[in-house]
Formats: sequence, structure tokens, C-alpha cells
Amino acid sequence: MAAALVEAAPIGPVRVLHGDDYYVDGPERGVWVPGEEGVSRLDVGDPRSVDEARLAAEVAEALADGSVVIVEGLFARRVTRLVAAPDRFDVFVDLPADLRLARKIRRKCLGEGFPLDVLLRNYLTSRRAAHERHVEPERAVCDLVVEAVVPVHERHVEPERAVCDLVVEAVVPVGVLASRVWVAVGARSRPGGSRGC
Repeated sequence: MAAALVEAAPIGPVRVLHGDDYYVDGPERGVWVPGEEGVSRLDVGDPRSVDEARLAAEVAEALADGSVVIVEGLFARRVTRLVAAPDRFDVFVDLPADLRLARKIRRKCLGEGFPLDVLLRNYLTSRRAAHERHVEPERAVCDLVVEAVVPVHERHVEPERAVCDLVVEAVVPVGVLASRVWVAVGARSRPGGSRGC
């Protein structure tokens, strides 16, 4: 999705920051939970596991360079609201829970070989509730909500591409291209970027 927004940007340079790249990397910070084999793992479904300071610093650095900044990820808006940006436009990409789960199974289990039973157990015991608790509230405070359900007549299009097209079509007419910071919440724009299930 971020790549599609970069293509639509009439001004530049454009810098994309992926939320999945900003999780903490040590057990002294973030939220850690017991894993399948008793080893603690970072809870990437909790925004407290994001290195807010590092992401905020990189957004500020990109803005100082005069870039348009696109920040994407589940917690993008929560984190980047710490950055004083002159112009900002927040987009909530709404994908129904069943489609989010189907995409995750396709990406993680079919594409990366992650065990389906572990993914489903994680989803039912924590991920679904974490999404409702941490991501859904952002919908009410975003500038634009894009319903990312691919219409039946467009099913011949790759689903991820169709969702990107829907976001770009919704964003461009409302003047976001004049903003310096674009934030996409509840979206994934690149394959293989997830740190967990």
C-alpha cells in the first residue's frame, strides 16, 4: 500500500517507514509473553512493544529533509502522534476480521510455513482482543476510513493490490497529497514484514 501511495505522490522525496521495523529488540522494554515452548516472546499485538522514540526520531529526521513521510502499520498513528508534524493525514484501512485472518494464514502459514494451530491459538487467545483494544479505537480519530473489502466484480485482481488501489482512490481526492505526513493504520503494505502472529 505504501508503494502505491508513493506512486501517487506528486511531490517528493517520499520516505516510507514500516511499523514492523520499530519493535523493541531487548527484553528490558516492550511487553513479553510466554511462547509456545515456555520462552518469552515479544507481544507485537501491543503498542507498548514499539520503540516509539526511534520511530518518532526517524519521522522528525525525514520531515527535516523536506520529505513526505508515509508511516504504515497497526500502531502507526498511536506512535507518530508524538511527532509535531505541520501537515498530517491519518487513514484507517478497515478490513473485516475474517479477511484479516485469512490474509494472515495465507501469508504466514502458506507462505512462510508457520504452524496453523499456533497462529489460530494466538489469534483466539490474544490477537483478536488486542486488535479490538489497540487498533479499532484509532478508527474514530483518523481523517479517513477506507473500507478495504474488494468488490466481487474486482476479484480477478490480486487482493492486496485491490486494497491498495481502494486506498489510493480514496486518499487522492481528499487532498492528502498536500500533507507532509500520511499515516496508514491497520494496514500491511509489504509481504513478510510481520514479526509475529
